[in-house]
Formats: sequence, C-alpha cells, structure tokens
Amino acid sequence: QVQLVESGGGLVQPGGSLRLSCAASGFTFSNYAMSWYRQAPGKERELVARITSLTGSTNYADSVKGRFTISRDNAKNTVYLQMNSLKPEDTAVYYCNAQSRNRVYWGQGTQVTVSS
Repeated sequence: QVQLVESGGGLVQPGGSLRLSCAASGFTFSNYAMSWYRQAPGKERELVARITSLTGSTNYADSVKGRFTISRDNAKNTVYLQMNSLKPEDTAVYYCNAQSRNRVYWGQGTQVTVSS
C-alpha cells in the first residue's frame, strides 16, 4: 500500500521557518522524483520544488528560490522542504508528490499558515 505522509505544517509568523517532511512507503522511493506542490484557497495547485531520483538535482518555483530547500534521504524514504523567510503568500496546503515514468502518487497535504 503506497503512502505519502506529510508532517511539519502549522502556523508561523512572517519571516519564520518551517520544515516539512514526507515519509514514503509502499514503493521504491529511490526510483522516484519527489516534489512539493502547494495550493492556496481559490488558486490552482502549483509546483514548489522538485528533486530528481538519480542525481538529486533540484529546481524551484521562482517565488521560493533562495528561501526554500528541498532534500531527500533515500535511507529513510523521506523528502524534506526547509522553508525560511516565510511570507503570508506562502500560506497554502502543501502536498508531497512522487513520480516515476508511469506512476504518480500524492500525499494528503499539510496546512502551512503564515500570519502575524
């Protein structure tokens, strides 16, 4: 049974930091590119950051470059998103995504709220 379980969301003040985690099970984690997406109320889901399976290459949405860092630990089947200098516009539900050539899996999401 495939599972992607996100954790680490919550309420944080502007300028603060959060670290999201996504624990994967039920598939060969190291073979999958891993991504974080987010969806704010009334908006479409958007890609935040992605890390490849083989080389660990990363790419980021322009809106988070220099503030967010995606990483993965294949030994722990976990992907992380370190979020620094958070802004109110980062408020959204954040989703973990796993993708191979012919399969895509999604987590249930974790809420991140940036507010004073």
